[in-house]
Parts: sequence; structure tokens; C-alpha cells
Amino acid sequence: MKKTIEGFTLIELMIAVAIVGILAAVATSSYSEYVARSRRADAKAVLLEGAQFMERIYTERGAYNKDSTGADQTTLALIGFPFTQAPKDGSTAYYTIGLSGNLAASTFVLQATPTGTQANDKCGSFTLSNTGAKAITSTPADSTATSSDCWNR
Repeated sequence: MKKTIEGFTLIELMIAVAIVGILAAVATSSYSEYVARSRRADAKAVLLEGAQFMERIYTERGAYNKDSTGADQTTLALIGFPFTQAPKDGSTAYYTIGLSGNLAASTFVLQATPTGTQANDKCGSFTLSNTGAKAITSTPADSTATSSDCWNR
């Protein structure tokens, strides 16, 4: 009577490990892009909310650059702009929110600049102006991303 041992051979086990490794590599890259895209979406939402805040300032004070006393100011902080980063809840910042250019009585351009682990994002910095013009600026040199690719996703 012959005894047979049932189980996996070393080659079968190595093939299974290789398949799991390939699947993990594909899943990791997909997940990383998903995370970056969700951080971009959050930055765009903060910019849009910031633009709404700026419009309220203009309605209340007659200019984008006036503080609550009516004095001209040059920074967002001095007019009471509430956002400095995205996400705005105070957790790890992936974008800093600021001005692109000068704050004027009749114009503004808000900018979300990637920082930290998001710094090499393919979309670079996002801008939103008082006219509603949306753009990306300072994308990495190896990126072929366009404004419509980044703002519409």
C-alpha cells in the first residue's frame, strides 16, 4: 500500500505568492491615484468655498480687499479669510490655500498649492479667480495633465 501526501509543492506556492504580489502592486498604484484624486477634489472644494467667502466680502464691504473696518488690506488673513489649508479640518495639510498674485479691490485669484505627500501631484497647483476662471499652474515637468483633466475629475 502506497501512502500519498497531499499538499502544495514549493513551485505551486511560489506561483501563488507571485500572483498575489502582482495583484498587490496593481492595487497599490490604483489606490494611490484614488487617494491623490480625492485630495485634489477636497482642495477644489475649499477653493470654491473660499471664492464664495470672497463674494460675501465683496457684497458686504464693496471690495475684496477691505477688512471689517473698511481699511484696505493685502493678505487674506487680514480680511478674515477662514481657510489656510485643505483639508480645512486641521488634519494633515495636502494643499495650502493662498493668493496667486495681489489682492485687489475688484479682483482675486485663490490658489491651492500641493504640499507634503501631495507635492509631486501631476496636477500641480489649482487657481480660481473672481471671474470663475479655473486653471492649473506649476505642474511637474513630467506631467501631461491639462486644466480640464484636473478640474473635471
